[in-house]
Amino acid sequence: MNGGPALEVSELTIKFGDFTAVDRVSFSVERGEIFGFLGANGAGKTTTIRTLCGLLVPTSGSARVGGLDFSDGGKGIKSMVGYMSQKFTLYNDLTVGENLDFAAGLRKLTPDYAARRRRELFSLIAFDRPLSTMVASLPGGVKQELALAAAMLHDPAIVFLDEPTAGVSPASRARFWELIRKITALGKTVLVTTHYMDEAEQCGRIALMRTGRLIALDSPGGLKRAAFPGPMVELDFDGPAPADALAGLEKAPGLLELSPHGMRWHAAFPDAAAMEAALAGLPPGTGRREIPPSLEDVFIRLVEGAER
Repeated sequence: MNGGPALEVSELTIKFGDFTAVDRVSFSVERGEIFGFLGANGAGKTTTIRTLCGLLVPTSGSARVGGLDFSDGGKGIKSMVGYMSQKFTLYNDLTVGENLDFAAGLRKLTPDYAARRRRELFSLIAFDRPLSTMVASLPGGVKQELALAAAMLHDPAIVFLDEPTAGVSPASRARFWELIRKITALGKTVLVTTHYMDEAEQCGRIALMRTGRLIALDSPGGLKRAAFPGPMVELDFDGPAPADALAGLEKAPGLLELSPHGMRWHAAFPDAAAMEAALAGLPPGTGRREIPPSLEDVFIRLVEGAER
């Protein structure tokens, strides 16, 4: 891969007929970075990834992946990227060895090279089961790790992971993210989409998309500071929140966000004075404590709040 950023995207637009799936998106990703994509379903994340994998040609704008563009229709790009889709991409009715042989064949890898890469990747993911093991018999987390190995069999410089931990246990999710950090330690660049906010916290930077457009791009901490420049408080009404109390808060001058979190509510304000004035009218005994905003709060404010 050439020097410079791993990915350079400028005014990228993807249309399907009259529908614009990705609308003038621009960003860059440095080599060795864990770069996150957040957004609701249909925001354009997967379409962007499929384009950067060379599977779709941009309608307009430009994208360079590892220094390569789409002048050859994306063929060169495909050789330097690995892609793991949000759905399990291996065949349950084949063995582990058969799945990896099939993946190697698609990439036109020589048998010796494929065998060496398989040993390296098995060591990386700590896979020690026989190649004759049927994939259908493996736990969900192990299947996902094996799918990652298949996506990296050709030793790509850039790895795209589209909701790689959907549907697996919390312990398996934690283990998978350990693998992601190991991959970047090897010099790989990882771009990942996820609906789990605790996972997004582990990204170096996050691009937040809504209806095909990039609406925010920063580190997790930077996104929180930009969305919530003042204090946030968690309110506990010791039961369902009284309608009149919520109505009063919603009308409070300067209120930035008011959203439910289980039986509690998060309220954000531009400064301490606005917060104290708004909370003065709450029912006696209402529990309150100042809390730092989370990425979930950012997502609610910038994505769901805008849609409301």
